[in-house]
Amino acid sequence: MLAIRKAAPEPGLICHEVEAPALLGDDEMLIRIEAAGICGTDLHIADWTAGYEAMTSAMPVTLGHEFAGTVERGPSEWLGRRVVVRPSVTCGHCEGCRQRGEDGCTARSGIGIRRNGGFASLASVPSRNCVAVPEGLDAELAALTEPMTVAAQAVSRAGTVEGKRVLVLGPGPIGLGVALFAERAGAAALTIAGRDDAARLACARALGFGDTRDALADDEPLAPSGYDVIFEATGVPEVASAAQRLLAPGGVLVICGIHARPASFDLTAMVRLEQGVIGSYRAPVARWSEVVAAIADEPERFRRLISHRLPLEDALDGFALMRNRTAIKVMLQP
Repeated sequence: MLAIRKAAPEPGLICHEVEAPALLGDDEMLIRIEAAGICGTDLHIADWTAGYEAMTSAMPVTLGHEFAGTVERGPSEWLGRRVVVRPSVTCGHCEGCRQRGEDGCTARSGIGIRRNGGFASLASVPSRNCVAVPEGLDAELAALTEPMTVAAQAVSRAGTVEGKRVLVLGPGPIGLGVALFAERAGAAALTIAGRDDAARLACARALGFGDTRDALADDEPLAPSGYDVIFEATGVPEVASAAQRLLAPGGVLVICGIHARPASFDLTAMVRLEQGVIGSYRAPVARWSEVVAAIADEPERFRRLISHRLPLEDALDGFALMRNRTAIKVMLQP
């Protein structure tokens, strides 16, 4: 079968034929993949930016951690069922697992990072990592679940969003997902800002968000009085630092971008203005079913996040579309 793989700790990916995966244990299932999304993490791995060195020992490894499909082999109760796959594989025996269950694991491994993922026709995954997809929710929407759990978790980490002035920095899939879930949480006003992001801000407007700003094209400044909640989803350290200056007294800055370099903050202002900075990364297991339900509730709205659909053999073209920000979400169809 064809697979998109990281073969060496250097920039670049390979697209070649590999053997179909074998089940790695009694608790494993073989998934026939129907849709797989390209993520910003996949771009970082392809370009070999800092922060992914731990996956070197797993190479060559098939990428892809946002995918959905049908169970072909595994426990009888799962056969033929359509599922979305949680990419975080937990060990089940570390102290964190014993104390807090899967959400507390300190020895987790990532599907599509340290074990073969979804940029192929088939993937072997633990049955406990599968979440059933409701009838009527098609594969490409189901494959949006993983990035949308990241967005929903960021909104949850912010605390109370209802009635607040919200700014989303970075109109990529995560930022747009944050806007959707912040709206669902009752945000009073919502601004989405980017830089040289015409296509993605156009998507934001198509989603119904009227207040969009492009730092290279707009003269109108962001609110001088500050925002109650700011979500930083750019992955650019300088943007994270600048976001603090846009935060209202008592406001909360949620960092959900992945940064290759440190960011600096004005700690004196943070103390005097009683501002908070919170990191948000992985959603707890329970969040997955909530997000599947949210997507099923507004399927055509979430579908607007998918800008391109490509066969697996054209995956590298999809990476180029994501890299130059022409695309929102590229969905591969093995």
